[in-house]
Amino acid sequence: MQLTAKELARVVNGTIEGDENVKVWKPCKIEEGCEGGITFLGNPKYTHYIYEQQASIVIVRKDFVPEHPVNSTLIRVDNPYIAVALLLHTFNERTKPPKGRSWRSHVGRGSKIGKHCYMGPYAVVGRHTMIGNDVKIYPNACIGDNCKIGDGTIIYAGVKIYEGVEIGRNCIIHAGAVIGSDGFGFAPAGDGTWNKIDQIGNVVLEDDVEVGANTCIDRATMGSTILHKGVKIDNLCQVAHNVVIGRNTAMASQVGIAGSCKVGEECIIAGQAGLVGHITIGDHVTIGAQSGVTRNVPDKATIFGSPATDAVRRRKIEVLLRNLDKIVERIDKLGR
Repeated sequence: MQLTAKELARVVNGTIEGDENVKVWKPCKIEEGCEGGITFLGNPKYTHYIYEQQASIVIVRKDFVPEHPVNSTLIRVDNPYIAVALLLHTFNERTKPPKGRSWRSHVGRGSKIGKHCYMGPYAVVGRHTMIGNDVKIYPNACIGDNCKIGDGTIIYAGVKIYEGVEIGRNCIIHAGAVIGSDGFGFAPAGDGTWNKIDQIGNVVLEDDVEVGANTCIDRATMGSTILHKGVKIDNLCQVAHNVVIGRNTAMASQVGIAGSCKVGEECIIAGQAGLVGHITIGDHVTIGAQSGVTRNVPDKATIFGSPATDAVRRRKIEVLLRNLDKIVERIDKLGR
C-alpha cells in the first residue's frame, strides 16, 4: 500500500511543506527513518534525528522551526501524537481483516452470532450468548454462557470471558485477558480455614473499552464490576470485584485496584500503582508510578509516593530524604 503526502495530509488535517506527491508505504521510528517511510517528531529530545534520518515524510508540530536543512517533506499538524494515531489506523485499516467461521469453532445452544463475524479455530461461544455484528473472535478464545458482546468488538486469541459478562461496542480485549473470574472473597472460619464467598455478580464493559494482554477483571460479589465508556487498561493489570472505573480513565501496566474502589473519570494511573479497597478517587486525578493509594483522593489532584500524597508535598519530602544524612549531621552538631 502506497500513500502520497497529499493523501496523508487530508487524513491528519495537516499542511504540506515540500513535495506533496512523494509516496510512502511504511511508518517508521524517527531514528530509523528511511526512503519510503513516514515518521514523526513529537518529543523535543529526538529533534536531532530529523536532520540525520532519510524518511520521505516527517510529521511535525505547526510551530516547528528547523535549525538545519531537512531533506524530508514535512506535514505540519497541531498535535503529532494524534496525527500518528490517525496515520497508524489508516495503515492498519487497509490490511484485510479475517472473515468467516472456522469449522473447528463451536457455538452453544440458543446463542446468536451477528453478521460479518469472524470465529477462529477452537473459539468457543457458550449457550444463550448474544454476539453482535462485525465481531472478531480469534482462535482459542472462550466466551461463557449468557454473555453479550456488542458490534465491532475484537476478542483476541486465548481470552477467557466468564458467564454473564456484558461487553459493549468497539471494545478490544487482548490475548490472555480474563474477564469475569471470581473476586477474592473469603471469610475466616475461626479454625484457621477460609469459607469461600460465592461471587454471583458480573462484569460490564461499556463501549470503546480496551483491555490489555493478561489483565484480569473480577466479577462482582453482588451487582457489577463496571468499566465505563472509553476506559483503557494496559497489560498485566488487576481490577478486583465491584470496582467501578469512570469514563476515559487510562491505567498503565501492573496497576492493581482492590475491591469496591471507585475511580473517577479521565484519570491517569501510572505503572505499578496500587489502590486499596473501598476508597473513592475523584475525576481528573493523576496517580504516579508505584504509588500506594490508601485514602480518598479529591478531584484534579496529582499524587505519588507510598503512601501517596500531594505531588508538591511529596517533592519536598523527596528533597529532604536525599539530604537526610546532612540534616542529621547538623542536628547532631547542634545537640553537642
